[in-house]
Amino acid sequence: MQNLTTQDLLPFNLGEKEYAIDILSVQEIREYEPVTPIANAPDFLKGVINLRGIVVPIVDLRIKFCLDKPTYDQSTTVIILKENTRTVGIVVDSVSDVITLHQNQVCPANNFDPDNITPCVVGVGNLDERMFIILDTNGLMSSS
Repeated sequence: MQNLTTQDLLPFNLGEKEYAIDILSVQEIREYEPVTPIANAPDFLKGVINLRGIVVPIVDLRIKFCLDKPTYDQSTTVIILKENTRTVGIVVDSVSDVITLHQNQVCPANNFDPDNITPCVVGVGNLDERMFIILDTNGLMSSS
């Protein structure tokens, strides 16, 4: 059971960096599979998949975050996020086991320069020697 001073997160990799999202927003984790492209969509919107009768847009975070050119291999993963009535898949390089961070292990994003931080960044978490950029799933699911 979570309390107000801890947060369970799902860490994932994009290149050399580790990111994390709130586990409560994760519907499921799947292997990457080919998508149906959408004409005139932004580059980061790879296309859509049919997930048990629901059309789910698939966003490649490497492209959305302007990182290295994405490569798709056996470790490439799609995290299906669900917020209210909206479902979106995000493509990441790989995922790790769920972690729990205590409030004192997270530096909130508002401690950074607000003009130079990505709107979907919640903060930075520390666990032993690892640092995680914690992302807001609502920000990830936005179209910009």
